[in-house]
Amino acid sequence: MRSKLSIAALTGALFLALITTPALPANAHVGGPAALPTVTGPIPSTGQPRDHPFFATDQDLGKAGYIEEEYFIDGTASRYTTPDQATGTVVDSGHHYRTRIVVRRPISPAKFNGTAIVEWYNVTNNFDYEVMWSRSFRHILDEGYAWVGVSAQRNGVHSPTGLKAWNPARYGSLDLTAGGAVTDDGLAYDVFSQAAKALTEPRGARPLGNLKVRTLIATGQSQSASRLAVYANSVHPLAPVYDVITVVDGGTQIRTDLTTKVFKTASEYDVLANQAARRQPDSDRYTYWEIAGASHSDRHAYLVNNPIRRRDAGVSGLLAGPTAPCVSPARSNVPYEYVLNAMFDHSVRWARENRRPPAGPKLETTDVTTSPATVSRDAYQIVRGGIRLAAVDAPTERNTGWNLGLTDATASACRQGGTWIPFDETTLGELYPSHRDYVAKVRQVTERNLRDGFITRRDADRTIRDAERSRVGR
Repeated sequence: MRSKLSIAALTGALFLALITTPALPANAHVGGPAALPTVTGPIPSTGQPRDHPFFATDQDLGKAGYIEEEYFIDGTASRYTTPDQATGTVVDSGHHYRTRIVVRRPISPAKFNGTAIVEWYNVTNNFDYEVMWSRSFRHILDEGYAWVGVSAQRNGVHSPTGLKAWNPARYGSLDLTAGGAVTDDGLAYDVFSQAAKALTEPRGARPLGNLKVRTLIATGQSQSASRLAVYANSVHPLAPVYDVITVVDGGTQIRTDLTTKVFKTASEYDVLANQAARRQPDSDRYTYWEIAGASHSDRHAYLVNNPIRRRDAGVSGLLAGPTAPCVSPARSNVPYEYVLNAMFDHSVRWARENRRPPAGPKLETTDVTTSPATVSRDAYQIVRGGIRLAAVDAPTERNTGWNLGLTDATASACRQGGTWIPFDETTLGELYPSHRDYVAKVRQVTERNLRDGFITRRDADRTIRDAERSRVGR
């Protein structure tokens, strides 16, 4: 449940009036990602329509011992060149900005595990969208992570469906264009770095309260992943602020000479779409995993985020299942979030103890020059190879990362959603003569994935428990 402050509407209005006019922070350093922004907040919610953080979670944070708060950060940002596979240079500096960060954190320091996951909001739909929270929020809450969403790009703030239009009274003072002088996303990289500094060296308000951060993990999916890969290659090396950068479902190849650790994952869709041709060997500073049957936009994330998307953006995503306008029932049911949860835990150990994550097997590709890449599939049309959760190695349905749209308008969304087609009773009977056979197979696959480091103990137990409660083989 979203946290609410006991503040009268009038008090909230007065507070917002005080922060409406941007001012150049007196303690801001002009000229790059080492700059320290000024933090204002938490921004109060008055209870009026839309007067809450955009995409405020509907999860019961209080029950988990968490709180959600929104802050504004002010600073001056630089723009950079972003040469391919090389460190960039400063183009110009001194561009004033104001943006927002959303913080979901443990209330008690005893609950905090010392790591903040900082997500670059995805703005493909022209509004801030928190893919990684939607996928991994249960693990984040269970394990005591802090999560921070950063509005780094113009479309999330300035588009007709962005923050300023959504609630001018709350967000009208935000600006990622330096008063209109910057017409692209040139400030985004510096803003994302300075958001990290707002957590570790806060000037003004303290977004994490009394929590002490030991580890900072940057994360982002799809369009945000593409931005993060460029950031990792060209901007972050100038003044590193993150311990690990996790690039999920997108992004160009990563330089082999970086000092910051980079963890990259790809769903089956993303391997087929472009990542198969961008494969690189693992190293002390780079890890890459591919997940069989997983899609770019899966059923789990859809079910979590669609109610919030409808509430705040007034739109729904591509439906899950046979009612979607796709050739096959839409959205893979492979729990990709289980692998991402393991990714975050490995990232912490990698940063603190220099324990490299395990190498992940690759999907069996037969031709990476085609579009999409060509892969090997079994008799059930499930891809071979890759990290194989029980959903594909003890299957009760056909989960794939790729689909086709019935119309041009739905082609992209259908491709990214993948498929989820339950097996008929005859097929299930052939695979699992009894319920015991099915549970045994799930347990075998899941214990293997746990041993190999591709799933956490909690998610392994959940997988086996779900199999035990199922009707398969009964």
